Amino acid sequence: MSERRIGLLCAFGVLFIWTGFQLMSRFLAAQSVTAWDIAALRYAGAFLTALPFLIWRGPPRMPVAQALALTATAGFGFSLGAYGGFQLAPAAHGGVIMAGLLPFLIAAAWWISFGEAWGLRRIVSLALVGFGILLLGRDTFGDHPGAWRGDLLFIFAVLCWAAYTWLIRKWRIGALDATMAVALYAAPLFLPIWWFWLPSRMENLSLGMEIFQMAWHGALSVMLAGFLFTRAVVLLGGPQTSAITAAVPAMVALGGWLFLGETLGATGWVGVLLVTGGMVASVLPALTLRPRAPTSTG
Repeated sequence: MSERRIGLLCAFGVLFIWTGFQLMSRFLAAQSVTAWDIAALRYAGAFLTALPFLIWRGPPRMPVAQALALTATAGFGFSLGAYGGFQLAPAAHGGVIMAGLLPFLIAAAWWISFGEAWGLRRIVSLALVGFGILLLGRDTFGDHPGAWRGDLLFIFAVLCWAAYTWLIRKWRIGALDATMAVALYAAPLFLPIWWFWLPSRMENLSLGMEIFQMAWHGALSVMLAGFLFTRAVVLLGGPQTSAITAAVPAMVALGGWLFLGETLGATGWVGVLLVTGGMVASVLPALTLRPRAPTSTG
């Protein structure tokens, strides 16, 4: 398989894991556990999953300052912002704001920092995504007038994730090293603070549900999705990776309608189709790309 196709598989893996992450976060918020509790499950699960990799290959191969920067953005900023947002706003809001805003932030950052200009195909795909996001927002935001506080937290979360994406590109950090750094540093820093000082309602979850959530939010959402996302950024670039994950709002809106009873109107369905079309417009050329035959250098 070409590197580009491997990158596409990684990006689509992130797409499905992130959709489940957002739906599961909204479900947990309905179970009356705090955002701090969900974060604790996430960090503990990721830490336990990373330990075998630590034994196998040693600590992340980067300076401690870089590891802390990645942990601050992808570990704390993104997850705490997202979990706090889902306490105050429905799943569709998180999908629309976080995954919908990300491709624009990354495309702009890549243009300014790395000189990667916007071609016609990228402009068309971003335009479709942007218009679809606006329609989804119009359809879902009006029914929850008090959700603006959660929406601000979603914006903070996506800014942190965009910063993480920019840092791994700037520092050229490998996928496994970046993922291990976030998994290994977050738990020791956060869990003692949560245990002694932060409000908790963990008793509302059964032991089986706690273990399941540790696996979902830690092993899948941090370790697997973090590795796949970072690998996709390395192989495809940040703009195209984020264009694929821009389909998360459509999938979250569908999942929220099917599993959480958060309905969509006709405008929302049109938005779903446009976002999906924008993602397809970005990905289709890569799916049909063929490797060039080697040329003679004489």
